Amino acid sequence: MIAAASSGGFINFSDYSAAIFLIIGLCVFVLAVLASRPLSRIAANQLQTRYVRPETIVVVRRVVTFIVIGIGLIAALAFALESANVALFGLVLATIVAALGVQDLLRDYVSGYYLLFERHLRVGDHIRFNGYSGTISEVRLRVTLIRNDEGDVVIVPNSELFNKPVTINNTTPEDEAKKAPPA
Repeated sequence: MIAAASSGGFINFSDYSAAIFLIIGLCVFVLAVLASRPLSRIAANQLQTRYVRPETIVVVRRVVTFIVIGIGLIAALAFALESANVALFGLVLATIVAALGVQDLLRDYVSGYYLLFERHLRVGDHIRFNGYSGTISEVRLRVTLIRNDEGDVVIVPNSELFNKPVTINNTTPEDEAKKAPPA
């Protein structure tokens, strides 16, 4: 009793701090799970007003739900383990995973900028590429649409056109000089 009185009372709050942080972490996770549903609904409504395809809306809802719950889980673990390092590690890990996931997509967009900027390939050019032959019908930032001789449209990622040899049929040096922007 004397020892308890000299230590400041009967209750030692340091013993309860771990339990308090664990409860806070659990509450954060539950809030993230509860918040994921309305947030995914808001994202879906925004896409519906822009007339996005229903399949895309379903995927976006799932991704938003996954991201919100994932952030909640990382924050809950950071509280439960009483460490900001867990949150930092989770954010770094999520960034690495996201970067690896969109690596090909970014490569296609950057290649598309180069294709559009350099102007070597233009709409109407008849090309041969990687076993395909056809006329370029559209050059977009991420993909190029090629209509083959049978009338089918082949969608080619721009990184493929940028990194592999492409033969432009019936092109003379004079045609290339006309295509080049003035110096």
